[in-house]
Amino acid sequence: MTVLEARGVDFSYGRRRILEGVSLEVGAGESVGIVGESGAGKSTLLNLLLGLERPSAGEVRFDGSPLAVRDRALMRGFRGSVQAVFQDPYSSLDPRQRIGAIVSEPLESLGLARGADARSRVGEALAAVGLDGDAAERYPHEFSGGQRQRIAIARAVVVRPRVLVADEPVSALDVSTRTQVIELVNELRRTTGLALLMVSHDLSAVAAACERTAVLERGRIVEQGPTAAVLAEPRDPYTRRLISAIPRLPA
Repeated sequence: MTVLEARGVDFSYGRRRILEGVSLEVGAGESVGIVGESGAGKSTLLNLLLGLERPSAGEVRFDGSPLAVRDRALMRGFRGSVQAVFQDPYSSLDPRQRIGAIVSEPLESLGLARGADARSRVGEALAAVGLDGDAAERYPHEFSGGQRQRIAIARAVVVRPRVLVADEPVSALDVSTRTQVIELVNELRRTTGLALLMVSHDLSAVAAACERTAVLERGRIVEQGPTAAVLAEPRDPYTRRLISAIPRLPA
């Protein structure tokens, strides 16, 4: 069953067209990657799918219905079902707040839990990402980059969403920490049935996390299919160029 979908989406900024005729589906429990170079329109597409922007043409659909950005009640339910993790684990967490307050924020803003119930769910979310319960009393500066990204993931999954949207979630991390974060996301998907939509310029990260991949070039999807097939037998010249640019260790 399709949960989140773009249908023939266009988006323009002034006279500049950013996206053109983009169609993409994310099924329940599915993991989908979007790859492309900087400026391809990846983050703009995510903003549309998150309801942060409105398409110039086409539509974004959630559970088969058009996303009505102006309908506050509908968007409240959507926010509880679709959560996001962003690129920089250093700037995405408020340094003045304790971790418990940061992770509980979406619970309170969406009216899902308060007080002892919220604290219990924060503890569960922190445990799910491999952090001890005492992390709730500490501040972001006390954690490494990888741990901060785990906290950002805990903040997203504490509301028990159906879809996790990740915008370059490992690009600011070192190689070993990237692997740990991807393994964490894969484990969360296995245990919760969470669907994943991940944007990245890092094809190796997408290969490790996503069952299906769409390739975006200058605002248009030029190729999409099972990740293994797209990477092993790319049909489009642009995809082949992306793959050829992946650094390889000497034999």
